[in-house]
Amino acid sequence: MTVALVTGGESGIGAACARRLAKAGADVAITYFSNQAEAAKVVESVEDCGRKAMAVQCDVGHEDSVERLFDQVEQSLGPATWLVNSAGINMSGTPIVEMSVDTWQRTIDTDLTGAFLTCRKFVRSLGHGHGRIVNISSIHEKAPRSGGVDYDSAKGGLSQLTATLALELAPRRIGVNGVAPGMILTPMNQSAIDHPAAQGQGSGHSMGPRRNA
Repeated sequence: MTVALVTGGESGIGAACARRLAKAGADVAITYFSNQAEAAKVVESVEDCGRKAMAVQCDVGHEDSVERLFDQVEQSLGPATWLVNSAGINMSGTPIVEMSVDTWQRTIDTDLTGAFLTCRKFVRSLGHGHGRIVNISSIHEKAPRSGGVDYDSAKGGLSQLTATLALELAPRRIGVNGVAPGMILTPMNQSAIDHPAAQGQGSGHSMGPRRNA
């Protein structure tokens, strides 16, 4: 039985991935940071596909939270064999001369360190079995924007993390891929939904620490 774990699965791209994986026959665990109500709706939609589902509160940027996450998923659904990293926060919109270390670190912790921690735990838990990892990045891994030094740096790092893991894990029969979408009209880009003229400016238009990729 395939068990898929989707971080940031309570909305946006993560929620869409969770539903699609359920339709493909996987039991699905999702993480959420604070929006338990939306996470519950995604769990219900997965169960409507005839699959098992669960939602776990998790801050992917903290090692102990990630460790607990995988333990809970394995106890309830079995060991995860697919991992989709969709959890993230948007660019702050702050110029570097005004950016605090806390702002920088919060984005790096969530968008880059979070994927490192979940990938590492996933591989350790998988042992020598087959597995799949998909990391959701952004067009801004290659197309920087003013005010996005935190986000652009994190996504650029995520691109290299993904490429390196693809090489490193191929002999272990673990496939690793990255997806770098442009603007998707998810809650992360609410300002573009509210102001359609902004939709030609690329993803990550919404300036603020909204969570979920």
